[in-house]
Amino acid sequence: MMKAQNVAIDISLARNLHLFRQMEPAALARLMTRATSRRVLPGEMVFEQGAEAVAFYLLLHGRLKVSQVTPDGQQVIVRVVHPGDLFGFARALARPDYPGTARAAVESIVVSWPMADWDAVVENNPRLAINAMQTIGQRLDEAHTRLREMSTQEVERRVAHAVLRLAEKAGRAEGGGTRIDFPITRQDIAEMTGTTLHTVSRLLSAWEGQGLVVGGRQKLTVIDAEGLARIADPND
Repeated sequence: MMKAQNVAIDISLARNLHLFRQMEPAALARLMTRATSRRVLPGEMVFEQGAEAVAFYLLLHGRLKVSQVTPDGQQVIVRVVHPGDLFGFARALARPDYPGTARAAVESIVVSWPMADWDAVVENNPRLAINAMQTIGQRLDEAHTRLREMSTQEVERRVAHAVLRLAEKAGRAEGGGTRIDFPITRQDIAEMTGTTLHTVSRLLSAWEGQGLVVGGRQKLTVIDAEGLARIADPND
């Protein structure tokens, strides 16, 4: 496996991200002087669960999957990191280590800052601090939503919700549908929804027969989002 490569930071890319959109150019330039950018190839780790949290990160380009291994040895995908997302900010969560493993799903570019800079970054960049808090709030809301779904919903509804969220966050119009633009396996969806590979395979095969989705090797395209939404929320 090739080692991650350092790359030059394109400030214009960072400026277009929602996280930095309201920052003054001079403040953004100062922030970037402390940053390191690197290219991460598919399958490579940005950090590993349980490792000391020495840096916090921003995804500039690509997609990452964050997974956790439970005490009983089960692996679950807890989130997908999208361009513009902050991640790995363990200090904001009052913990010294990373709670999960972040791995590139496609070739990605990540920007990092020393974790020791977190307090100064937040204090000196109020807009960034607000955006970071909103990110944490959104992540908690997503976690609560997934927990509620797993506690109260049948598996078909959970899987439909997961596929629709992926299409919304990482969808690209293609072939009369919305293709999830990074490699996604049926096992990934099973881990996201707390079910089995067999169950996800059965559901996706049935949905393909109904014209709702089109699958493939690590590919998934939503053809009929409204039909999938009726499965996710049949009472709406």
